[in-house]
Amino acid sequence: MRTNTSTRARLATAIALIACLLLLPPVAAAQGQVHVVQRGETLSSIAARYGTTVQAFVQANGLRNANFVWVGQRLSIPGGGAPAASSGGVHVVGYGETLYSIARRYGTTASAPAAANGLSNPNLIYVGQRLRVSVSSAGGGGTSAPSSGGIHVVQRGETLASIARRYGTSVSALVAANGLGNPNLIYVGQRLRVSGSSTGGGGWTPPSTGGTRWIDVDLSEQTVRAYEGNTVVRAMIVSTGLPQYPTPPGRFRIYAKYPSITMSGPGYYLTGVPHSMFFYRGYALHGTYWHSNFGRPMSHGCINLTKADAAWLYTWASVGTEVVIHG
Repeated sequence: MRTNTSTRARLATAIALIACLLLLPPVAAAQGQVHVVQRGETLSSIAARYGTTVQAFVQANGLRNANFVWVGQRLSIPGGGAPAASSGGVHVVGYGETLYSIARRYGTTASAPAAANGLSNPNLIYVGQRLRVSVSSAGGGGTSAPSSGGIHVVQRGETLASIARRYGTSVSALVAANGLGNPNLIYVGQRLRVSGSSTGGGGWTPPSTGGTRWIDVDLSEQTVRAYEGNTVVRAMIVSTGLPQYPTPPGRFRIYAKYPSITMSGPGYYLTGVPHSMFFYRGYALHGTYWHSNFGRPMSHGCINLTKADAAWLYTWASVGTEVVIHG
């Protein structure tokens, strides 16, 4: 009887010990061999973090589906390496940020953090998400724009639009200054003449509005930014007009607002277009439910926003708010 009691006691102790060990949080830095999947991670983003490939992770862990990992899953790191962070850092997504605004902050393009973090949809990031970002030796935000002009050497991941934005000018100005036949074709190491300007430089200047609200539409970047004076309150990825139906550049003011409206034209008839704000003739900023290809021209001249962004902008902006559209 005593033997059975003693055996049961030892068995209970062993079970309790195993349970404690299972509940202990994994020590990622101690062994450096295992990665525990966190919320929002994909196999691509994990592979990028450790400087390896998705295929290497698939082989090391015997995964059948490279597109399926779950929170808490323990993955063996091929080679047992530490995170590849010698030339980069981590950005924690804040309220109102987009991949474009984050990329701009670090002097890069949205495609760079999308690739580094394995993001299949650059429009889907969330507050608190940790993103790997490239940090330059100049302090993380790229080089500053020269006061009166100079030469810019094209870096990996840059576009003419991102270079123009860095130096406060426009794509068309860079095309003209460098005699470029195709603004979409530049290469790493190419030397471009640039002319910086403290007022924006690209043929337009931000309004001198103090703390007044105004809306900036960048056709080359496919973004809308809501400003209060010189402070960006929210940045949004949008879709502007197709080449055959261009969005008109210039300075306008919102003259009418409709929570829902029917829009029609050549080849389309759309009912219930949400949160529409008209700024010039039949051109409007409005929510979009018929496509999700934001970041590229898609419209008949209007400015397509996600339904969430359109709802926010509709509440934020009033009739009379200035809209500045440039390329």
